[in-house]
Amino acid sequence: MTSAGGGLGDLMRDPDEAIRRMDEWAAGFARKAERYAAAQEETERLRLTASSPDGTVKVTVGADGVVSDLVFSSKTRTMPPEELSRMVLETMRRAQSGITERVAEVMTENLGDEDEETRGVLLDSLRGRFPDPDEPEADPDEPDDPDPEPVPPSPSAGGAATPPSAATPPASPPARRPGGIDPDEQDNNPW
Repeated sequence: MTSAGGGLGDLMRDPDEAIRRMDEWAAGFARKAERYAAAQEETERLRLTASSPDGTVKVTVGADGVVSDLVFSSKTRTMPPEELSRMVLETMRRAQSGITERVAEVMTENLGDEDEETRGVLLDSLRGRFPDPDEPEADPDEPDDPDPEPVPPSPSAGGAATPPSAATPPASPPARRPGGIDPDEQDNNPW
């Protein structure tokens, strides 16, 4: 049975056509790799800056959210340390909140509509890491974990205790500090 659409049988009869198609396929992957490399380079150069409303604090972050520059005006000399700390963190979060939008722009410029699923996963991850500080968070009266793990009962007196490894779940890693450096992400690469 032969196919009219140039199937595998046709390629086997025409090795030159098979080689040509493989070369086109490889060239397509090479072009795609170049576009991704360009997007990565441009993303690594991104810098986002935000200033406090009164101009006392100015914070610049990279695409990975790490602070690359911090500038204080002379007003900081008379500020209470708690107020200055709050202002630095708020300003840093405002700068970080623009990361998702800027990375999306870079990806659109370099990749067009290519790999929308991958782009969606990446941008959702960035939105989770760098939320807009002006958007309301979840209801503070609502518990963080609606389905807490049940606590096993204490062993009764005289009974054998359950080994800790079976009674307690493994400890999860500590939550990442906003703006902190994750050793796995030190290369300034948001993907």
